[in-house]
Amino acid sequence: MKVILRQNIESLGNMGEVVSVKDGYARNYLLPRGMAYVASKGNVRVLDQERRSLQVKLNRELKKAADIATELEKHENAITIAMQVGEEDKLFGSVTKEMIAEKLAEKGFSIDKRKIEIDEPIKVLGIYTVSAKLHTEVSAKIKVWVVRQES
Repeated sequence: MKVILRQNIESLGNMGEVVSVKDGYARNYLLPRGMAYVASKGNVRVLDQERRSLQVKLNRELKKAADIATELEKHENAITIAMQVGEEDKLFGSVTKEMIAEKLAEKGFSIDKRKIEIDEPIKVLGIYTVSAKLHTEVSAKIKVWVVRQES
């Protein structure tokens, strides 16, 4: 059976491609889940319309992510995290992605902790740069100041 893919499927192909699959796979998996259409001229037009609306949505998301990245990289948006320290300014524990996400939320940026990337564990006082993957094409560098907690 020939089907038109509505989304990228790793083992089959990319959105918009006409691929040939076994009838049972199409009827029992691809079509009920909305991952493909039966190949016909009418469905090609429907898919073109979906592709245009998806492109508009993706462009909007990319612009929004770029705006957030620009805002995050401003120097006044550096975040400060106060931690308890022991000897030689070593932290009790380490600074986590969740702590960084909470501090960003306090500043008005809602970024999921899974999108924050820390190169190596932060276990000493200092200034660090972490990145946040806001979009597949956009990432932002965030300055994190780790300071001694006043007791």
